[in-house]
Amino acid sequence: MMIRGLDQFEFHHTLAETGGVSLVYFTAPACGACRQLRAMFEHSLEVFSGINLFEVDAQRESALTHEFNLFHLPAMFLFREGEFHSELQAEPLPHAILAAVAAALEQPPMEAP
Repeated sequence: MMIRGLDQFEFHHTLAETGGVSLVYFTAPACGACRQLRAMFEHSLEVFSGINLFEVDAQRESALTHEFNLFHLPAMFLFREGEFHSELQAEPLPHAILAAVAAALEQPPMEAP
């Protein structure tokens, strides 16, 4: 299990082909909270073994940043079977993110941004 980077050219195609639950998080190099979130994911990969993790550099991928109407970073989005499910709000702690994922998956999917 690893964190895979996505760019604007492979974003939709890759997610459409990825089964199960995927968590996409948007970061930026100068964002301290983003570095903290990434470090937490890297140190907790085994905890997230049932979730596909993807990272998008919001600074480099401005088209995706605009598509998802991002105003703050980091930002997390949940996908199921390649389809957008919801934005995810959670503290950058493994148990908090897993609880938010479970709660979001109990709700019907939202419309993609």
